[in-house]
Amino acid sequence: MRRATVLTDAPGANASATIARFCSWLHRRRRSGPEITSTRLSAPSFALLQTTWLAPVPEEAKVRARYRVEARDANGNIELVDLDVKYAKVHVLPPIGKQKEYPPLDLTLIHATERKTPKNRERIEWKLITNLPVRSRQEAIEKMQWYELRWKIEVFHKILKSGCRAEDSKLRTAERLVNLIAVFCIVSWRIFWMTMLNRADPDASPSLALTPAEIALLDKLVPDKTKPTSKSLAHYINKIARLGGYLDRAKDPSPGNMVIWRGLQRLAAAVFGAEAIENCG
Repeated sequence: MRRATVLTDAPGANASATIARFCSWLHRRRRSGPEITSTRLSAPSFALLQTTWLAPVPEEAKVRARYRVEARDANGNIELVDLDVKYAKVHVLPPIGKQKEYPPLDLTLIHATERKTPKNRERIEWKLITNLPVRSRQEAIEKMQWYELRWKIEVFHKILKSGCRAEDSKLRTAERLVNLIAVFCIVSWRIFWMTMLNRADPDASPSLALTPAEIALLDKLVPDKTKPTSKSLAHYINKIARLGGYLDRAKDPSPGNMVIWRGLQRLAAAVFGAEAIENCG
């Protein structure tokens, strides 16, 4: 059976719909096996799962693990917070009247809640459901780490769709579309990588992400507002973002992917023009 993990923090009906789609997907995937077939859940069996989802682990259940994550408050300040992790198994039955034809599902519910109530943001509460084995705290934390990557994956696809506009392509063959998306993925990865690198290691050398020609052009195109103490990676990423409309005020957060995307577009055009002038004499 193909294995998958549903990761959702959507409350109420949205979470219920997500779980229903997940279980339906699992049943459909199981149909490819020689012995197991099934279909989507009916209302009675789904009601049991919905109730379990809203309170996946009893209040008196033991905390199995502690997990630390970064959280950002309403003012943009980042802090480390601890989550209490509990997990429990749930047995999901097939639709009534079809239990001889379709098998039940054994899933694991993982519930992580922030230990203390914060002041300037909502309390973190994650509810995950998976058909992967969760037999130890290490396996539970592994699923939490996957879930923690969800926003980075969303941002990457946002760059791919909103920046590169992959969905606006007018190509008519699958081969050409695959080649185009492959190039777009490289471009999107570079933008996303530069954005994250600027936040993780702002004092790194600019040559780690930029060519000498790009660095030289940025020095000419974007004048420094004040005399820089060091020309680090963050210094040049801010210049690129300013080309894309970033205001670079004292209390502004680090530049995001879209302003860096627009800035890199203009920088690429400037590099192309400079090389053309140099080659044409």
